[in-house]
Amino acid sequence: MKTNLATRKLVAELRKAGKDIPLWKRIASELEKATRSYCSVNISKIDKFVREGETAIIPGKVLSLGSLSKKTTVAAFQFSEAAKEKINKNGEAITIQELLKKNPKGNKVRILKWQLE
Repeated sequence: MKTNLATRKLVAELRKAGKDIPLWKRIASELEKATRSYCSVNISKIDKFVREGETAIIPGKVLSLGSLSKKTTVAAFQFSEAAKEKINKNGEAITIQELLKKNPKGNKVRILKWQLE
């Protein structure tokens, strides 16, 4: 069980939304894992795998390696400061909670999960 109250609240919201939409249930299960097993994704991977107009959701942290050439929305659990600045130049960096409120149906959302080597 998570000890961070904000994370527990987010997981509860995602589970509630996950009754109807499996996307949110999957994100909730990713965030329930141990913090050290969260994924880290570089901006270059987001740029490579997400299409223009789609939303990328990262159940972990976004790091600043690379650049974003497409206008996309990126939702993540955490962002490095440099990554947030780079994303906001072309697209939009938001939290997972904000995405849940903006897009409750989960349309045009792509989950990116990468383990850095």
